[in-house]
Amino acid sequence: MDYLEIKGGNPLKGEVRISGSKNAVLPILAATLLTDERCVIRGIPDLSDVKHMAKILQTLGAEVELESGTITVQAKSINPFGDYDIIRKMRGSVCIMGPLLGRLHEAKVSMPGGCVIGARPINLHLWGFKSLGAQIDLKEGYVIAKAPQLEGCSIFMGGRNGSTVLGTANVMMAAVLAKGQTVIEYAACEPEVKDLADFLIKMGADIKGAGSPTIRIRGVEKLHGAEHTVIPDRIEAATYAIAAAATDGEVTLLNSEPNHIQAILHQLRQANVSCTVSGKEVTIKRKGELRPVSIATQPYPGFPTDAQAQLMALMTQARGISIITERIFESRFMHVPELGRLGAHIELEGVSAIVEGGFELQGAHVMSSDLRASAALVIAGMVAKSTTIISRIYHLDRGYEKMDVKLRKLGADIGRWSSEPSNPNYRPVPPSLAQFVE
Repeated sequence: MDYLEIKGGNPLKGEVRISGSKNAVLPILAATLLTDERCVIRGIPDLSDVKHMAKILQTLGAEVELESGTITVQAKSINPFGDYDIIRKMRGSVCIMGPLLGRLHEAKVSMPGGCVIGARPINLHLWGFKSLGAQIDLKEGYVIAKAPQLEGCSIFMGGRNGSTVLGTANVMMAAVLAKGQTVIEYAACEPEVKDLADFLIKMGADIKGAGSPTIRIRGVEKLHGAEHTVIPDRIEAATYAIAAAATDGEVTLLNSEPNHIQAILHQLRQANVSCTVSGKEVTIKRKGELRPVSIATQPYPGFPTDAQAQLMALMTQARGISIITERIFESRFMHVPELGRLGAHIELEGVSAIVEGGFELQGAHVMSSDLRASAALVIAGMVAKSTTIISRIYHLDRGYEKMDVKLRKLGADIGRWSSEPSNPNYRPVPPSLAQFVE
């Protein structure tokens, strides 16, 4: 198992290119199942989740080629039965249900897994499929959906914490081949939903309103192959922007989409950080002493839950009190105890974390609990005195393309090591880290 070793104190300086969006590419890859023709997707990030999705497509019968950031998929002949052991490991894999149901009128998919950040039920996905006329059964860990013919209808997709991004995508993919018109009300407005719709439209789908709360889909008989380049990853961009501010550096984000990170840039400006936008580039530089800010996570265009942990790491360096409220996932404060190991002063009160910033962080051995918590620990490690060791970084590899490599190019003192003697990057694990390494 790999781990990171970070020696803090170096300001990040230079340029970093933002990779393609993980949360956009996974449903787009699933959408290639809707046609038997060749699809080419560019701007593919080198992530374990993407490789996992490619493997899922292959197990369904699709031909998949991945080379130099481009995936070519041709799903000439596919089956509706997803491999239990592969699919259950990643939550994003549930988005194959919509395409399978739309094209084959049948899907059998295991209940998905993913980061442990709270309950993320797929009840709204299933509600959407039922509304389109599918019969849903839950049996032995599988979700089984069948429908001789999907029929367009009006579907309300709002849940306890707002609209569902993956649910909106899943139902949209099922509806593009349904008979008649489907209207998705309270649809997710995230850029990743819009990017999926743009790809489906290139395939011949009739979709209007994607990116707004109301999406109208008129079903077509057949879709064809298409080529598409995925949007930049707004959460990766947010992470590097926050890291630049935390380390008191100056970093320019290349290949970013500033309109997608307005909520992040607003909070950074409130925290006394300069954010200069020029086309697809954003330059981040702290103006002086950081100021505390308070935020509540919200669906897009509000402050994203996927950047909450990173902002918390930043606020440990802002003298004063910041209040960070999590309104999307109830268990997304698992990074708080680990930040505490580094010397952060954070108290939890219900759905809010109260951060008393301005205290010096000290290096320690910490453990990743999920994808975004990992990024927060990396940021904290880069500002902490002495050395920080972060274990279980496989979480990080799910959503950040070669993060340690990119950070080293920006001047961070960060190394990746392995606890496995057979690994060429092997480095003996310090005895005090043994409890964290499986």
